[in-house]
Amino acid sequence: MDKTITQKDINNAVWKACDTFRGSIDPSVYKDYVLTMLFIKYLSDVHDDKYKAYLEKYNGDAERASRAMRHERFVVPEHSHFKFLYDSRNESNIGELINIALTDLEEANREKLYSEDGAGIFQNIDFNNSKLGEPKDKNTRLKNLLLDFNSEKLDLRPSHLDGNDIIGGAYEYLIANFASDAGKKAGEFFTPAEVSTLLAKLTKSKPGSRIADITCGSGSLLIKAGQEVGSPNFSLYGQEANGSTWALAVMNMFLHGFDNATIRWGDTIRNPKLKEGDELMKFDTVVGNPPFSLDKWGKTDDKEEDKAADSFDPETDQYNRFWRGVPPKSKGDWAFITHMIETTYEGTGKVGVVVPHGVLFRGASEGKIRKKLIEENLLEAVIGLPANLFFGTGIPAAILIFNRGKGDNTHVLFVDASECYESAKNQNRLRLEEDITPIVETYEQFNKGQLQPGVAKEKYSYVATFDEIAENDFNLNIPRYVDTFEEEAEVDIASVQKEIIELEGELKTVQEDINRHLNQLAQ
Repeated sequence: MDKTITQKDINNAVWKACDTFRGSIDPSVYKDYVLTMLFIKYLSDVHDDKYKAYLEKYNGDAERASRAMRHERFVVPEHSHFKFLYDSRNESNIGELINIALTDLEEANREKLYSEDGAGIFQNIDFNNSKLGEPKDKNTRLKNLLLDFNSEKLDLRPSHLDGNDIIGGAYEYLIANFASDAGKKAGEFFTPAEVSTLLAKLTKSKPGSRIADITCGSGSLLIKAGQEVGSPNFSLYGQEANGSTWALAVMNMFLHGFDNATIRWGDTIRNPKLKEGDELMKFDTVVGNPPFSLDKWGKTDDKEEDKAADSFDPETDQYNRFWRGVPPKSKGDWAFITHMIETTYEGTGKVGVVVPHGVLFRGASEGKIRKKLIEENLLEAVIGLPANLFFGTGIPAAILIFNRGKGDNTHVLFVDASECYESAKNQNRLRLEEDITPIVETYEQFNKGQLQPGVAKEKYSYVATFDEIAENDFNLNIPRYVDTFEEEAEVDIASVQKEIIELEGELKTVQEDINRHLNQLAQ
């Protein structure tokens, strides 16, 4: 095949492969099967490309070529190769054969495909599961999946691809489409690409940075944050509580070429895994889109019931993350924010987090934490986003930027971008030029000290002093600072009276017509 395969070719082919499951299995379930098969196909095709190159290099000496393959990025055992699975597509135990292939692949690449706890990335996916239907239906679906991925349009050998980022791009394309199809459940694994872009630009990291996403989902936001650095000199770290989603994030990193990314599986609050020795690891930049107002995030009132030796109590947290106060047990927003701040470098670290608006004004323990963080001069910006941007909720959200390197600048930037979006069928979206760039430019101007306290731009941005925020009792509700009130147009009384008279005339005529018809019917 001579034709170079483009991003569009692959995107169309992998999306078509989903027809095998569409309509009979929920997208939140079948996404794991399709994305895992894409990963196997990619590793197999890269293996074939490399092996062919070594054969040419060693004049057809298969033994030397095989020996050289042992030092390649991934080792692909014979029975884990896509070709073996494709050739076995009519076997009655094809689901079991794919499971064995995944296990062998993990074992052959333990350093890459196992977590530090000994969990393999494929342990939560079962191609022999009844979720795929009755045995006969399941085998048919798996056979069709293998047939689809054997298409010429899914030849993923690097020598046939129009660029190195195509595979990662196809993976992101699939995740975004799955998120759109999965609707409400998608919020668990995907932050809309435009929001990730905005957050990555607002927290733009310098070369050499350590960047973390503490609820990384499928890893898309973390990848965007890395790509924003503008150089390959950075390191990525992530943690994800859901085992299936953690596996997607690990594969996503490999498909984007970030082989050294560290992605841990576990609950960030109860069991933080990004550590150095017994201490929490520190980062230059921490980004996140934590679950909104998570209930039962860790705090419990019934300590008698929760006496297990390994139970978590935020009030005695071994990392002392909640010294500013413990958030309410029914809303974990400030627990995640506090964790993020505590894991940034003193004096330089930056945090960018997506939050529901309640975080800006709720009182009690949340109000106390918010006040302390403002008094510490860590809060830098509050940016209101449009409604219906996120999967799983239509409520508007906001982005908070915390900066440990604010210096003497005690002001806080407020931006109301709630009306800046493109309306779409299912989800609204942010446009790069019209919506994202103005927010980033306003933030950069503030960051450079170019904006004075007061209105920066009418009905859009405002720079608040510490005293002003204190007078508002540390309430950060955006309308308190950015006045977006629109005066109603002046009413033309004479014109309205004229219109009323005309309408009354029309009504009288209609009423007369109705009465005439009724009289005719009565005769």
